[in-house]
Amino acid sequence: MPSSLMLIFMATFSLETLIAMLQNGFIVAVLGREWVQGCTPSSGDVIVACLAASRFCLHGLALLNSFLGFFKFSSKIYYFSIPWDFINTLNFWLTAWLAVFYCVKISTFSHPTFLWLKWRISRSVPRLLLGSLIISGVTVISSATGNSIAVLRSTSQSSPGNHTLADRISPFFRHFFLSQELLVLLLPFLLFLVSTLLLMFSLHQHLQQMRAHRPSPHDPSTQVHITALKSLSFFFVFYTSYFLSLIIVSMQITALQHQWHWAWEVVTYAGICLHSSILVLSSPKLRKALKTIFGKPLTKDASSQVISINNQYQWTSP
Repeated sequence: MPSSLMLIFMATFSLETLIAMLQNGFIVAVLGREWVQGCTPSSGDVIVACLAASRFCLHGLALLNSFLGFFKFSSKIYYFSIPWDFINTLNFWLTAWLAVFYCVKISTFSHPTFLWLKWRISRSVPRLLLGSLIISGVTVISSATGNSIAVLRSTSQSSPGNHTLADRISPFFRHFFLSQELLVLLLPFLLFLVSTLLLMFSLHQHLQQMRAHRPSPHDPSTQVHITALKSLSFFFVFYTSYFLSLIIVSMQITALQHQWHWAWEVVTYAGICLHSSILVLSSPKLRKALKTIFGKPLTKDASSQVISINNQYQWTSP
C-alpha cells in the first residue's frame, strides 16, 4: 500500500505532466494552424512547434513508464523506454538548435562568422531537424539492444542456475551504453550552453549601451531587454537542472528508493515544464491565442511580462 507522501508525489507528477502536455499541445495547435491555413511559418516557429511535439510525447511516455514501474510491469518498461530514449535525444537536439537559432538571429556580434550564420541559419533549419531525427534514430538502436539484453537477463535470473550470454555481456554493454548516452546528450547540451551564454552576454552588452544613452531604468526598451535576460536565465537554470538529473540517474550516482521515485520525477520534469511555460509567454502569437481563449488580456506585472524578442528582431532570413 503506497504511503500518503508517495500518493502526494504521484498526484503532483500526474498534474505536472497534464499541464505540460496541455501547454505543448497548445503550442503545436496554434503554430500548426497557421501551416494548415496556408501560411508559411517562420523558421523559429517550426523549431518551437517540433520541440513542443517532442515534449508532449516525452511527458506522456515518462508518465506511462512511471506507472508501469509502480504496477510492476518491468518487462513493459524496457520496451516503452525505447521510444522515450528516442524522444529524449530528439528533445535535446531541438532545444540546442532553438538556442543556436536565438543566439545567431538576436546577438549583436559583428564577427564575420556570426554574420554568415545569421544569413544561413533560416535556410538550414530543415536540414538541422532532419539531422536530429537521424541522430536520434541511430541512438535508439543501441538503446533497443541494451533493453533487449536487460529483458533476457531478467528472464534468466528468474530461473536458478541459468546463466546466459546476456549475463556475461550485460556489464560490458552497460558501460558502453552509458558512455554513448552521455556523449549523445552532452553534445547538444554544450551547444545549448554556449549559445545561451553568448546570447545572454550579447543582450547584457546591448542593455549596458542603452542605459548609457537612456539613464532612466523605466525606459520601455530597457525593460524589454531586462525581461529577455530574465527569461534566458530561467531557461538556462531549468534545462541545466533537467540535464543534470538525467546524468545522475544514468550514472546511478544515487540509489533512489521506490518511495522517492515519484519525488525525483517531479523535480526532473519540472524544468522542461516551466520552460514550456516560458515559450508560451514569450511568443506574441501564443499570448494572443491565450487572450482569445480566456477572453481577457494577460496580467502585465513584472513577473509574467515576458516580452518576445520577436517584437524587436526579425527571425526570417533576408
